[in-house]
Amino acid sequence: MTPTARLAADIGGTFTDLALERPDEHGGLDRWTAKVLTTPAAPEQGVLDGIAQVLAKAGLTPADVAIFIHGTTLATNAVIERKGARTALLTTEGFRDVLALGNESRYDQYDLNITLPQPLVPRRWRLTVPERLDNEGKVLLPLDEAAVRAAIATLRAEGIESLAIGFLHAFVNPVHERRAAEIVRAEWPGLPVSLSSEVSPEMREWERFSTTVANAYVQPLMSGYLHRLRDGLRDAGLHCPLFLMLSGGGLTTLETAARFPIRLVESGPAGGAIFSAHVARQKGWSKVLSFDMGGTTAKVCLIDDYTPQTARTFEVARVGRFRKGSGLPLRIPVIEMVEIGAGGGSIASLDALNRIQVGPESAGADPGPACYGRGGTKPAVTDANLLLGRYDPAAFAGGTLRLHPEPARDAMDNALSPLGLEPEMAALGVVEVVDENMANAARVHAIESGKSYDGRAIIAFGGGGPVHGYRVAEKIGVTRLLVPSGAGVGSAIGFLRAPVGYEVVRSLYQRFSKFDRAAVNALLADMSAEARRTVELGSFGAPLVERRIAYMRYVGQGHEIAVELQVHVLSDEDVAAIRAAYDTAYATFYDRPVPGSDVEILSFAVTAATEVDAVEHAADATDAPAPTPIRHQPVRDTARGEVADWPVYDRSVFASGAEVTGPCIIAETETSTLVGPGWRCRMDGLGYLDLKHVTGV
Repeated sequence: MTPTARLAADIGGTFTDLALERPDEHGGLDRWTAKVLTTPAAPEQGVLDGIAQVLAKAGLTPADVAIFIHGTTLATNAVIERKGARTALLTTEGFRDVLALGNESRYDQYDLNITLPQPLVPRRWRLTVPERLDNEGKVLLPLDEAAVRAAIATLRAEGIESLAIGFLHAFVNPVHERRAAEIVRAEWPGLPVSLSSEVSPEMREWERFSTTVANAYVQPLMSGYLHRLRDGLRDAGLHCPLFLMLSGGGLTTLETAARFPIRLVESGPAGGAIFSAHVARQKGWSKVLSFDMGGTTAKVCLIDDYTPQTARTFEVARVGRFRKGSGLPLRIPVIEMVEIGAGGGSIASLDALNRIQVGPESAGADPGPACYGRGGTKPAVTDANLLLGRYDPAAFAGGTLRLHPEPARDAMDNALSPLGLEPEMAALGVVEVVDENMANAARVHAIESGKSYDGRAIIAFGGGGPVHGYRVAEKIGVTRLLVPSGAGVGSAIGFLRAPVGYEVVRSLYQRFSKFDRAAVNALLADMSAEARRTVELGSFGAPLVERRIAYMRYVGQGHEIAVELQVHVLSDEDVAAIRAAYDTAYATFYDRPVPGSDVEILSFAVTAATEVDAVEHAADATDAPAPTPIRHQPVRDTARGEVADWPVYDRSVFASGAEVTGPCIIAETETSTLVGPGWRCRMDGLGYLDLKHVTGV
């Protein structure tokens, strides 16, 4: 029998989420989910344990699985926690300190004691060799091969585990980088080597070198993990294709992911954004905010016209909260979002002024929050929610993890005792602070994107999103909130909605006053072939769609605007149309074009991907009677500080069209949805919880 089930797994800092889907006989989908604690020492073990659980729930065998899709934040965590490989950089003589100098900007001009992000490679491991290309890729100084060999001897003595090679102008001509890599591989077989001309072939040395170094920094860790996971899956009987989620929203093969693991840094959050975009299509909502709160972090992403915002640059490990320019730059395709250390495991403490602060430190999965009873002694957001009455200790994570109120109360009392508050009131402060942190992140994201929340709804998911969603909505002025089915494992479900896709980016400097159409067409054709080769490894003959973009600016400006190329082979008329399209796009951002100014193209991007399945908007359900509460429990409302008995409903018996009025809790296996005072909740025709803020209720 042909396998038809699709399986996805998302490793988070606290929980590993799994989703399994199989077509039913009516043309729909049967779905089973599982949530297990992440196993930090061997992350693949948590995945394998979760797979066994979810297959047992479904009554399926490994042979029934047709495809397995995986996403993880392991690469991100390795960079943030500085737990990657001992990495060296081999670069052009005279450019040893590019990583430290950056672009010489300061994210806070007036902070005399500013803290800047430290490079992943210390200065003693940044070695240079004589070589030089000009800006067109012509050799000015041949590569000194003897110097490369001497550098290898030095790196061996230093115990280096991975090497990044980044030469000046290698994005135009990679000949010196490739020759240096050949020498390294001959002299030191088995050493992982990352080339800037392959990892990030674009101009701007700091971003290119930083991305290449980060790729080298996580490559041994990620390659080892991915191959252990592949072997573990085979031993468990899963011989189906394995795909990895990319930060840009596509899927790729294990081989490509192991070669360019830096493209996985935001793979988990990217799945969540795709999940929200899919739900938005189903609802016919063109403007939403994706709100994903897990055990370690919270992620917010603006989605317009059913498409998440994307970017080509990304910062990781910011040292300044919400401060652009305070992190390590990565030049990769990425779904644009704001991510902060605000999750169920985020630890609460007091600063020097006895103010409550939450995160970014997390209790993780081991030992976890104090209420897990696994040895944790510091209060976390989950402890605070438990003390506020929001969780049933016996039903957390579907009853697989019992919560213990007393350790939570002791941890809260010990850490926040200078406030002179009862643990329950201190817990209220912790939840209000974390909610405000997330609301502030959402405000910053909207401001940086030049957008507002007028007419926008929130799609909340992750283990904590439905718990905190209504309060975050109140803080940013949103009056509608949606909690889809499977919300507790939303990112994993998003993996199952993602296309197989890959983006290739290359630099080729062009001015429209002397546009080399033949060179551009040749470059685009070569990029298209590379993107398609990568995608076809996993598309299984599915039709592909291709998107081509040029990144352009007026001569002398510092930043580019993306302009889509509507044809694949450019004619003279097409070149003129692209030039006019840039003026139009520029006027959209800055009100008017700049007449008489020449335009330059810095780089091109080509994306090949399988087609996204069409989704029809779902009709609303007819009215149905409200369900009967399964119990009542005392809950302290964070907005007013009052304690009242809130009814608790079982989501699994909630009928489509049924409506309840807050305050109440709607419980399910992986999460709980809080319907606050002044809110109403209706189960729609898709089985989603649709919350609306109603004045006067």
